[in-house]
Amino acid sequence: MKRDANAERTCGVTRRRFVGLTIGGSAAVLAGGSTILRAATAASAEASSTFKIGGDLPINRLGFGASRIARGGVSGQPKDRDEAIRVLKRAVELGVSLIDTADVYGPETSELLIAEALHPYPKGLVIATKGGLTWGPGQGGPNGRPEYLKQCVDQSLKRLRLERIDLYQLHRVDPKVPMEDSLGAIKEMRDAGKIRHVGLSEVEPEEIARARKIVPIATVQNQYNVANRKWENALKYCEKENLGFMPWSPVGGGRSLKSEAMEAVAKEQNASVYQVAIAWLLQRSPVMLPIPGTSSVAHLEENVAAAKLKLTQGQIKALDAG
Repeated sequence: MKRDANAERTCGVTRRRFVGLTIGGSAAVLAGGSTILRAATAASAEASSTFKIGGDLPINRLGFGASRIARGGVSGQPKDRDEAIRVLKRAVELGVSLIDTADVYGPETSELLIAEALHPYPKGLVIATKGGLTWGPGQGGPNGRPEYLKQCVDQSLKRLRLERIDLYQLHRVDPKVPMEDSLGAIKEMRDAGKIRHVGLSEVEPEEIARARKIVPIATVQNQYNVANRKWENALKYCEKENLGFMPWSPVGGGRSLKSEAMEAVAKEQNASVYQVAIAWLLQRSPVMLPIPGTSSVAHLEENVAAAKLKLTQGQIKALDAG
């Protein structure tokens, strides 16, 4: 990835601050009487510890998912463009070093906003994007045609103002196109120097193993949270093979995560149920890379502050039991 000489001072964050911020936080009481942890310094994401994508790309494990900054992630412009820009800049200030997006978010809006807010990118910031999925009224779905995927890569490079994408993910496996053809096209772009690492999304362990015969796979992004563990087998595979596991919808994606156990643990931790859900993920596995998203700076700060929560073994056991 090309870096500008000015990159180390992007958004007021020097390289030294970006990789070496101290950790801190405080508590805030909401009107309803519940308590949430809130970030007090630009450091909280570093409390999540680090992981090396592909074995050579270090990131703080708690990242940011940039779908919601594009008006809910599906279509149109953000409701508050200025706030969307502030969210992205604040994420970097808080030590987030992995931002995940996709060409379909907007479409294109999320990638364009990331470049507008953060380019030239600070050293150490990883932008991950995805291609191979289309959305639209009465249409949409996977598109794994090789020529389409190559076009997607080139267009994402242009929108993100990059020469190389650190992590490019096949958004969905297209059942109408052999995986060898789809990933073969992505491998060609990788070999051409346009992609550093390759990831997959919504895949079974057998599909991951098949994909790895075509091109090295660094990450898997499947839906996963404390209330939805459908892809536990994929997580276990990633743990065994040291692949990053990026759970999308880490705090439920609008579905309530509230349960008697969640409420009890949240009360004991003086935190929200969403913060507990993030903390549970981070303690669930060393390869877990949660990417909670939001279009609000306040919610972003609350999410990132969850990185310093340490659940007890008793609390984890209660949450595991559901």
